[in-house]
Amino acid sequence: MPKLRKVVHVMRRFAPGSWGGTESVVFHVSSELMQRKVTSSIFCTAMHSTPGVDEMDGVIIRRFKYVFPWFGLSLDAREKLALKGGSPLALRLFFALLFEKEVSLIHTHVPLRLGGMARTAAKLRNIPYVVSVHGGHFTLPDEQVASMTAPVRGKPEWGKVFGALFGSRRVLTDADAIICVGKSEYEAMKNRYPEKRVAYVPNGVHVGRFAQADGRAFREQYGFLPTDKLVLCVSRFDPQKNQVGLVQAFAQFAGSHPDHRLVLIGAVAVAAYRNEVEAAIKQHGLNDRVTLIDGLRPDDPLLPGAYKAAEMFVLASVHEPFGIVILEAWAAGLPVVANCVGGIAGFTEHGENILHAEPARLEELSAGMTRLADDVGLRVDLSRRAFGHVAAHYGWDKTTDRICEIYDQCLSGK
Repeated sequence: MPKLRKVVHVMRRFAPGSWGGTESVVFHVSSELMQRKVTSSIFCTAMHSTPGVDEMDGVIIRRFKYVFPWFGLSLDAREKLALKGGSPLALRLFFALLFEKEVSLIHTHVPLRLGGMARTAAKLRNIPYVVSVHGGHFTLPDEQVASMTAPVRGKPEWGKVFGALFGSRRVLTDADAIICVGKSEYEAMKNRYPEKRVAYVPNGVHVGRFAQADGRAFREQYGFLPTDKLVLCVSRFDPQKNQVGLVQAFAQFAGSHPDHRLVLIGAVAVAAYRNEVEAAIKQHGLNDRVTLIDGLRPDDPLLPGAYKAAEMFVLASVHEPFGIVILEAWAAGLPVVANCVGGIAGFTEHGENILHAEPARLEELSAGMTRLADDVGLRVDLSRRAFGHVAAHYGWDKTTDRICEIYDQCLSGK
């Protein structure tokens, strides 16, 4: 069997300032691979960054020039596509994949044109390639799809010829393996490709980093009093994450809980939506009860400190491929209330390690916050069971073990 020596990960972007779940998975798996003496590099576009070679904790990141291949795109439309990913064309990335030395396997974390480039480069090099589906392939709500495609609606797409050339429609069909981070998407993918090697590999977390964090520096940095009880949400500002709904639910909760403060941390994916969040805060008279923080770098110690400083974690998403922030909250010892959507149901259990809420019922989020605020015993029990669960099953080492098994199967042809 060929030995796994070098893996190249293909992504739309890798920018610490707009870090998301996909970036977290790729970076931490790459770091784990490096510890196992497997070279792991990230190839991506230069969205929110500049072209060139970078390094983050020993992981090499190569960023390439790109275009969005539609005629007549305004600057505003291009900026919106960059914020939400879009479907870019980066020919230099393709040629780099083609000529990078000693690559054992290509792992693409994006379909469409970039995924097609990974597919074609692997075929030409006669090496396997793996596709990770980080949510949204079958399960993204229609309104989210409409929002993402709005900037190019009605614009002629000159990049279709490259999609055909690289076999973009065959990225999943021709893959040696498909990895899904969400259980519902895994089940849908198994039904669609019954003969294909499809695996469910949930995301992970560095448990120690969050368990051992200190919340005092975070409180001091943002001026919270020792008596302030923090309700935390960490998610990019995006309609999918539903911070407006969370503000509304907090407004129901806040009247009877005057010592609680809502803290919203996240990169701004949709600037107009962040403005909506601010408007909702003002509308409900919560200006002195809600703090907005426009993202913390993933390596910033204030990020795990924010979890440690909080009393509870709340996630109001209307769609969530997995919910890696829940693992972070569990690792920090926080009880969690979350809308039961997408991949969340696949790794959480209501009443055992989390309180679920229905996404269309804000009063359930508010009721969950109330239960946690008023019942210390419930907070302790949920946190204890959740910490045991995350520590036993969701370390990045365990995630990487499973991914390495899939790599080995692809390399051996089994």
